Amino acid sequence: MLTYYRSIGGKLTTVDGYLDGCWINAADPTAEELARISRETGLDLDYLSYPLDPDERSRFERDEGQLLIIMQTSYRLAEDSDIPYDTVPLGILHTDHCIVTVCALPENPVIKDVLSGMVRRISTVKKNRLTLQLFLRNAQRFLIDVRQINKRVDAIEDKLENSQQNRELLNLLKLEKSLVYFLTGLKANEAMMERVKRDRIFEMYEEDSELLDDVLIENLQAIEMAQIASNILTSMAGAFASVISNNVNQVVKVLTVTTILVAIPTLVTSIFGMNVPVPFADDSSGIWIVLGIATLVSALIGFLFYRWKVF
Repeated sequence: MLTYYRSIGGKLTTVDGYLDGCWINAADPTAEELARISRETGLDLDYLSYPLDPDERSRFERDEGQLLIIMQTSYRLAEDSDIPYDTVPLGILHTDHCIVTVCALPENPVIKDVLSGMVRRISTVKKNRLTLQLFLRNAQRFLIDVRQINKRVDAIEDKLENSQQNRELLNLLKLEKSLVYFLTGLKANEAMMERVKRDRIFEMYEEDSELLDDVLIENLQAIEMAQIASNILTSMAGAFASVISNNVNQVVKVLTVTTILVAIPTLVTSIFGMNVPVPFADDSSGIWIVLGIATLVSALIGFLFYRWKVF
């Protein structure tokens, strides 16, 4: 889907078609839509197609007045997916007269945040500033998602304390896998942005340079938070694997003790139920004596188990 935007007074408005100084957002575009962008902007079709490759790494490429920047962005998957979070490339392309963003997702979270007004003083004419603002919002989005992962870890941790199943442990492993993807994407973004700063691939004023420094700081913070969360998950998964095993052992222990205590009355009553002469066979109160003996022996064995801290 193609959407054209133009900034008026720092706010984005939708326009019907291409204008100089506009921002073209291509969300999950078709081949026809990419061809249309190519005709309107003069961008190479290969440049427009690169961000649609899910395995594309963060990088930038410049050729004949065209600039392609690819960065990794985070997004949340459906509840029934193998992992809760993943990364996807977002392409930012510059021409002399406009800026284009391309992503394989129908709605990229970073673009959604910008369009919803979470980024102030947007100017589609200032392509370099808008690119840096997208960088900054992307780093902030990673931080938000890492915090969400931490909250999910806390919720799973509460369930794991009394769990005898592997479901919660598997959920932890899925979150750990997401953090690995996050760390890979964040480090690739950091390397790309360091090159942007070092090579000065586009003109930056003093305010732009400060904004890029803020982006690098936010990205570094996201890396550190993701690394800490990943380390905690790694150690927690091993610890709670032992907890689950111990919980199962406790259940088996209780079942074993219960089986022993139930088996004692069965043994006693079986002895007195044999077809041979036994004590109290002719006594009308014999059944109560037998039950008393069985209860007394069970209580004694239970007391010994308690003293031995079996349960």
